[in-house]
Amino acid sequence: MNPAALALIDGEHYPPVVRAALEALPYEFVCCVNMGGGEKLRSPAQGEELYGVPLAVSIGQGIETYAPEIVVDLSDEPVLGPRERLAAASRVLALGLPYAGADFRFDPPALEPFALPSLSVIGTGKRVGKTALAIQLARVCAQQFGVVVVAMGRGGPPEPELRETPPSVEELLELARSGQHAASDYLEDALLAGIVSIGARRCGGGLAGAVGYSNVAEAAELALERRPDLVIFEGSGAALPPIASDRRVLVVSAHQDAELACGYLNAYRILISDLIVLSFAEPGERLDQLRRRVAALRPDLQVIATSMRPRPLAPVAGKKVALFTTAPKQALGQLGEHLQRAHGADVVHVSGSLARRQELAEELAQIDAEVFLVELKAAAVDVVIEEAVARGCEVGLIDNELVPLEGEPELEPALLELAQQARAKASVA
Repeated sequence: MNPAALALIDGEHYPPVVRAALEALPYEFVCCVNMGGGEKLRSPAQGEELYGVPLAVSIGQGIETYAPEIVVDLSDEPVLGPRERLAAASRVLALGLPYAGADFRFDPPALEPFALPSLSVIGTGKRVGKTALAIQLARVCAQQFGVVVVAMGRGGPPEPELRETPPSVEELLELARSGQHAASDYLEDALLAGIVSIGARRCGGGLAGAVGYSNVAEAAELALERRPDLVIFEGSGAALPPIASDRRVLVVSAHQDAELACGYLNAYRILISDLIVLSFAEPGERLDQLRRRVAALRPDLQVIATSMRPRPLAPVAGKKVALFTTAPKQALGQLGEHLQRAHGADVVHVSGSLARRQELAEELAQIDAEVFLVELKAAAVDVVIEEAVARGCEVGLIDNELVPLEGEPELEPALLELAQQARAKASVA
C-alpha cells in the first residue's frame, strides 16, 4: 500500500499537471498545501475541485487534520528555493515526518525511547559550549538528586566507559601516552562536575543531527543500571544523542552567523528544543538579530544570552599564566581580562589554538609562563600538558562557566526547572 502523503504544491505549475503528478506518483495523497505563486492559476476552483484532494491552509494543519505519513514537495523555484525548502523541512521533521522531493529526502533522526527521566544538551555546531553547559547543568542538579551524564564524542571509547571518580592529570597523561583520547568529554564531565559519567562514541552527523554510527544505546543501558534520578545526554558537534529525551537545551554560539544558527536544518534543532542558551554573547545588533530569528521560529522559546568565564580549579593569583582554550578568536581578550580581574592572574598569553596542533606548537615555543592553564579539549593533554611537564611548569585545569549577561534571566534556575520538567514528564509517562 502506498504511504499517505501531504503534497506541497505551487501556483507556478498548471493545475492539470499537478493533478496528473498526484495521480501518478507512488503515494496516496490525502491533501495538499499551496505554498504560493499564481502565474498559472486561471480557475477560481480550489482544493478537491482543482487538484482532486483537499487543500489544507498550512503544513501543520494538513498534518494534524489528515495524518499523512510523509510530506512530498512538488513545488519549485521561485516559490520555494533552497532556503525556504530547508525551513519547510525543519518544520516537517519537527512534527516527526519525512520530507521528500524530486531528488532529496530528509528523515527525522531516529531517537530511541529511554525509561528514565532524561535531558539532552545539543548544539548548532562544534565548540559552542555544550560540555560547559552540560557540566553546569549536572552540577546544579546533583545538589538535589542523582545524576549521570552520557557524553557522545568523535573520540569516545570503543565500549561505553563508566567513570565514577575524576581522573587525575597523571591518569590523563597515561591515557594520552597509550594512544587514547585523554580529552574526551566524559572525562571532562567527571573531572569538573564531580558526577558519574559514561563515555560513548559516534561517527558521522546528518544535516538534521542523526549519527551514522554510535554506541550511545549501549551507554544508555549502562546509565539505566545506575538508576539515577536524571540522565543528561550530551551531544557531539551538531549531532543529536540518538535518544528521545524528555527535554532539550540547545546551545548556540553568538559568534555564529544568524543564517547558519537559525537557518538550514538548525531551524529543526530550535523547533525541538525547550531552552536556548547563547554562548559568547555580547550586547549589540548581532545578538538582537539572533533573537529575532529564533523568535520567528519559536516565539514561546526562552533564550538566555551568556558569556563564557574561565574558572581555574586551583588558585593562580600573582602567577604568570598562559591560558589555552578552543574559544573563538573574538572571545580571547575577554577570557584573559576575566582571569586577571576575577582571579588575580598575570596573564602572559591566551591561546584559542587547542584544536589546531601546528599553531599550538608554534605558540608554545614562544611562551614563558609559570602556569599552563588549560581546558580539557583537543590537544590539551598530549601537547600542552606534556609540554608543561617537560618544562617543569605548573599545570592548571579550568572550568568554563556560562554567565548570563546583565538583564538576562538566571541560567541555573532555568536549567533546574527544565530538569524538574523532565522528571515530571517521565513520571507521568
